[in-house]
Amino acid sequence: MGKLKVGMLSFAHGHAFSYLNALLAHPEVEIVGIADSAEDRVAEVAERHAIRYYNDYAMLLEEALDAVVICSENALHEEITIAAARKGFHVLCEKPLGLSIHGMNAMIEACEENNVQLMTAFPCRYLAAAIQAKQAVESGEIGDVVAIKGTNRGTAPSGWFVDKAKSGGGALLDHTVHVMDLIHWITGSNVTEVYAYAATLFNKELRVDDAGMLHVKLASGAFAVIDTSWSRKPPFPTWGDVTMQIIGTKGVIAVDGLGQINEVYSTTKGTGEWSYWGDNMDAHLIQAFVEAIRSGSPVPIDGLDGMKAAAVALAGYQSLEAGQPVSMNELAIE
Repeated sequence: MGKLKVGMLSFAHGHAFSYLNALLAHPEVEIVGIADSAEDRVAEVAERHAIRYYNDYAMLLEEALDAVVICSENALHEEITIAAARKGFHVLCEKPLGLSIHGMNAMIEACEENNVQLMTAFPCRYLAAAIQAKQAVESGEIGDVVAIKGTNRGTAPSGWFVDKAKSGGGALLDHTVHVMDLIHWITGSNVTEVYAYAATLFNKELRVDDAGMLHVKLASGAFAVIDTSWSRKPPFPTWGDVTMQIIGTKGVIAVDGLGQINEVYSTTKGTGEWSYWGDNMDAHLIQAFVEAIRSGSPVPIDGLDGMKAAAVALAGYQSLEAGQPVSMNELAIE
């Protein structure tokens, strides 16, 4: 086949710029257009790379495409994915996949019915530390996994991210899904029960939660807890972290997903900085998506993966409202 023709549908989520760079660097990809209702958000990159701009994603879906990358507000993932699937285009969708079990099932079904693939954007699977941790667990180096402590502590976002109608929730949703997907992927076990705490602690002006602790039981019998806060202040060297401590019957694995850094101290800037030298996980994600679509092989992170991770976060909000643990069996995600 010729080059994979890709449409970028919305740059509401900042990851879109990184995905764009990865697509531009890929020799087997042609970017047909960028669609975004906010022209000022994409005008500079569209002009710099001579990419056609569309102010309505439906107009771009009328073009001859093979696949689309969706980085819209969370509330629009379902609508745009289904529209793209009905046009016969493969989909890479930003996380969280959706905001309801019913909606995510509809996304998966639409893609299946139209013989296109749906991939969830979980680039953390391509972090070197996460890959090595999975290999170690699968080879039995630490015995049976009995507990996992994870963190995804970021700096507070703004705009639509803190508008529940567009985002679906706060830090509990935003930061559960990455680490939860890693837990599913590394252990091969699904969550059976969820208990969560969430509150607005760091910025009282927000109308969504910016702090959370999510506790889960896995079918394997293991337990896990994830710190899902927006607790990092702007002076923190990076946007946040992705860490895991995986405790087994024969040993422990410590994962620092963004730990491939140099510490730089400059008198010019007057402060210390982290200079990241690790692999570009977004580039690996895009590479995997392009290879799967071009070869006709299954995408490595499918819609069900995305739904399972998001469902745990949604169950966390149900637990918060009920004040008690929630059974995942009642959500019927399989």
